[in-house]
Amino acid sequence: MSTEQINNIESSHNRFSQARKHLQTRIIGQNLLVDRLLIALLADGHLLVEGAPGLAKTTAIKELSSVLEGDFHRLQFTPDLLPGDLTGSDVYRPETGEFVFQKGPLFHNLILADEINRAPAKVQSALLEAMGEHQITVGSTTYPLPRPFLVMATQNPIEQEGTYPLPEAQLDRFLMHICIGYPTAKAENLILELARQQAKQSFTKESEAVPQLTKNDVENAQQEVLNIHMAEPVQEYLVQLILASRNPSAYSEDLARWISYGGSPRATISLDRCAKAHAWLNERDYVSPEDVQAIAYDVLRHRILISYEAEAEGITPDKVIEELIKLVPVS
Repeated sequence: MSTEQINNIESSHNRFSQARKHLQTRIIGQNLLVDRLLIALLADGHLLVEGAPGLAKTTAIKELSSVLEGDFHRLQFTPDLLPGDLTGSDVYRPETGEFVFQKGPLFHNLILADEINRAPAKVQSALLEAMGEHQITVGSTTYPLPRPFLVMATQNPIEQEGTYPLPEAQLDRFLMHICIGYPTAKAENLILELARQQAKQSFTKESEAVPQLTKNDVENAQQEVLNIHMAEPVQEYLVQLILASRNPSAYSEDLARWISYGGSPRATISLDRCAKAHAWLNERDYVSPEDVQAIAYDVLRHRILISYEAEAEGITPDKVIEELIKLVPVS
């Protein structure tokens, strides 16, 4: 590796480290959410975030947009939303007698799909092509989406009335499914102090210096993540975790009862990308089994479908993943 390449890697690490530290001071008590947002950016994927109201889900991606070169758009999903409200549509211009494509809100770098489960399936499916192919097709014309492109969708686990559960095909498009909880007492006090400080700044019009990630920084970092070394035994361990979810009877009778469907090949690819991003974000040039285990819950939580019997016993996907990690030996 040349001196220039080493300097570029160090520069990318420094920029992401500065952005990470800044976000942790703005999104207090949710360090896991901050890290997963950055991992999704590094792995070129999308996030589904589940948590009660007021846990900084919206704030998180807004703060990310403040450090990232690019534009941000919030979409509030409602039952009356139409697919064209996301993708855009052809608009007739009487002065020219032609139809002109009017781009929809998906043509932004960062998208917040707020309360995605409040929109019907036809609207949710409008995200499928955008998330999977980074493009949108309207009629016979395909339009590429800007890079980087990250969708963070949120859903509220409390209110179920008037919601539409996400279909499995769409769930699999999300790189990770994050579940966040309430902050600690210490974090709650820091949140109060930050809220008071922001209220004062709104009157004084003061603004603090914010570290910036350019699109070039993100592209370079994404390339570096792809080049992170994964030894053959670690790769074998990663693959065996996914295979165990498909053939649980080989490991445990309980797992066989609990799992209806295991992870797809997309789960393997996502676990690989996220483990590499996790290692890179922690300034290592290789992937360890600990990286795979640390990210496995968020990558597999929405991809392993548990049985009705498991649900009746109170078994959660996280419990199933915990058992998989416990039973699959590290190579």
